[in-house]
Amino acid sequence: QLALSVDLGMFSIIAKGLLWLLEFFQQYTHNWGLSIIMLTIVIKAVFWPLTAKSYSSMEKMKKLQPMMKKLREKHKDDKEALNKEMMQLYKTYKVNPAGGCLPIVVQIPVFIGLYQALLNSIELRHASFIEYLPFTHITWLADLSAADPFYITPLLMGASMFLQQRLTPAAGDPTQQKVMMFMPVIFTVMFINFPAGLVIYWLCNNILSIGQQWWMLRKA
Repeated sequence: QLALSVDLGMFSIIAKGLLWLLEFFQQYTHNWGLSIIMLTIVIKAVFWPLTAKSYSSMEKMKKLQPMMKKLREKHKDDKEALNKEMMQLYKTYKVNPAGGCLPIVVQIPVFIGLYQALLNSIELRHASFIEYLPFTHITWLADLSAADPFYITPLLMGASMFLQQRLTPAAGDPTQQKVMMFMPVIFTVMFINFPAGLVIYWLCNNILSIGQQWWMLRKA
């Protein structure tokens, strides 16, 4: 019963399922880093419709910003009238203001479960992905349970998150938009000492999200 000593958190059922899938991929790839990438692709594919709906909702909210700004100026001293006209605006253009957030909320348990699985799984201990820096004999990602010794993956993750922010339709006010632009910096600092396996997951997820956003923007 030693396996019961590993605490996978409140979403342990999801974490165990994702860990099983990770082990399944590893049987064929023989590389835990590649298995994490394949698992990320599967999760992204499952949540593709929800994410697409979220982007679509944010794009609609972005188009309503000029009208919303005029309403705020018109009813700056009457919040009740402002709320009433805002609701009418959403109803007229069939926009759900929470539509961009709800699909993300649904995915949170899966992300937490995967976080716990990658953080606590013994399988990633001393498991390598790219053992040496390309064209050198310098040890790099030789242990996915340890942090990237050269901070390459966290910096790439931060850069990908910044690009993702630039592609995301800005639906908030200018102050909120400026605050959101600091998020990549905050996440990069947070991920500096995270296990390399977690950073690889987040980096891969960001790259797939950028591809999806580019496709959605082109479609729009």
